[in-house]
Amino acid sequence: MPGDAFEKLVEIMAALRAEKGCPWDKEQTRESLKPFLVEETYEVLDALDEGDPEKIKEELGDLLFQIVFHCQIAKERGEFDIDDVISKISQKMRGRHPHVFGEARYETAEEVLKQWEERKKEEGKGRESILEGIPRELPSLLRAHRIQARAARVGFDWAQVGDVLKKLDEELGEFREALQKKEQKSIEDELGDLFFVLVNISRFVGVNPEDALRKTISKFISRFRYIEMKAADSGRRLSEMTLEEMDELWNEAKGKDRA
Repeated sequence: MPGDAFEKLVEIMAALRAEKGCPWDKEQTRESLKPFLVEETYEVLDALDEGDPEKIKEELGDLLFQIVFHCQIAKERGEFDIDDVISKISQKMRGRHPHVFGEARYETAEEVLKQWEERKKEEGKGRESILEGIPRELPSLLRAHRIQARAARVGFDWAQVGDVLKKLDEELGEFREALQKKEQKSIEDELGDLFFVLVNISRFVGVNPEDALRKTISKFISRFRYIEMKAADSGRRLSEMTLEEMDELWNEAKGKDRA
């Protein structure tokens, strides 16, 4: 049964942290585990991008293990355990979905989001600013996307994507001016504005900018590896090839992607 399997995982974690457990696991703290929590989260995202069910299953398991690890540390400190965490999120989800577990009726996702904020206020989580609560540790593209979406909820938004495209042209012109003046501070500022407008465009067309950039990076790595492989097959180093030769191989790899 799923419940039995979960209990077994909790028991394994407790054994790893016990007196006769694993030396490495026993040494870990909340601070030392932070990088692993982030890493495992991104490995889940990579697996989702690849769409391989077996890999998704494995990476979700690794992420779940990190959560169980933190709960075990909290239990040892006398703060809470995994049962408390499950109970807390269950209570929260039931309370924030009265249209599923109660008599309320919401027909659209927008209505659900509006009442979600109202429920938070009822829980004592009202904020001075609608932009509060967005983690500073988020990747900048994702954070910009979340901030813009929050502002849009109260009407601070462009009317249509065409207006954002005009803003993109404006910011691109200002960036070119900064380049001509060779003012590093202005170049940085204008480049940041360009990124911010591009995030706005992604939001209007329904694309997560972090996902889009991550997939483009993976695509770049795959195509560049193709160039490296072809160079190795011909017994040459990349430094011995011309840009034109590498560009030709790049286009070959690009064609294979589309095949």
